Amino acid sequence: MEGLAERLGEMLVGRELAGFDAYSFSSLKTVVAPEGLLGRPITAVGRRGKYLVVEVAGGDAPRLLVHLSQAGRLDVEDPPKRTKPKGAVLRIRTVDGPALLVREYGTERKAAWWVLAPDDDGPLAHLGPEPDSDAFADLVLHGDDRRRIHTLLRDQRTVAGVGRGYADDALWRAELSPYATLASLDPDARARLLDAVRGVLADGLAAERRRTGGLSEPKLGGNFEIHGRYGTPCPRCGATMHRMSYESHEITYCSACQTGGKVLADRRMSRLLK
Repeated sequence: MEGLAERLGEMLVGRELAGFDAYSFSSLKTVVAPEGLLGRPITAVGRRGKYLVVEVAGGDAPRLLVHLSQAGRLDVEDPPKRTKPKGAVLRIRTVDGPALLVREYGTERKAAWWVLAPDDDGPLAHLGPEPDSDAFADLVLHGDDRRRIHTLLRDQRTVAGVGRGYADDALWRAELSPYATLASLDPDARARLLDAVRGVLADGLAAERRRTGGLSEPKLGGNFEIHGRYGTPCPRCGATMHRMSYESHEITYCSACQTGGKVLADRRMSRLLK
């Protein structure tokens, strides 16, 4: 999301907002009228957690937030179009410039947008610290959270912006089991975890800055070291990697590197072993 915000900033800062075409009524999560954004030049495009934050000129101006969820994409339209493609959520138009089309693939409809008053943080108020913050470092190095680390890293209220793929990669780099708890880690393991989380995110951003192509191209998966690569050799030791399957997600891990050779049970594996 950081790389996406940077690309959008280069494209949109200085352009005035011309209008919004909302194609999914339920995707707008606030009651503040978006008209307060119109005619104002965009001053910044940033990110907080997994939210894009668009700011416009004027001390009394609202902010625009966009969350793409798991299957959302952004298409740049230059020149802007008037059609309504399949999965269209929102089209953001600029004056004499490109439009941004938010589309959502798959069956879930969780992509959303907010228009926030100046004194309203909306969903941002519930986010945890960023991974590069002192607050996150203090949590990892000194916290006693007893949840599984993979669960902790995916919880946006605990740490904002990590997600499933980077959680897989960070635990693999740190040679830690997805089922380990933060409270169970010794100081060395905690330091490895902190370095790994920050390292995979820094490497992912560097890869995103290097890539070419449209903003909507789903190439993020190519940046992961092990996420989604179960059944293939571990990049470090060569052992075949495993997965744990859940209703909404999968976890990839190397049993040789991370769990002392133990294959972890999940719903799918438990059914097979019955």
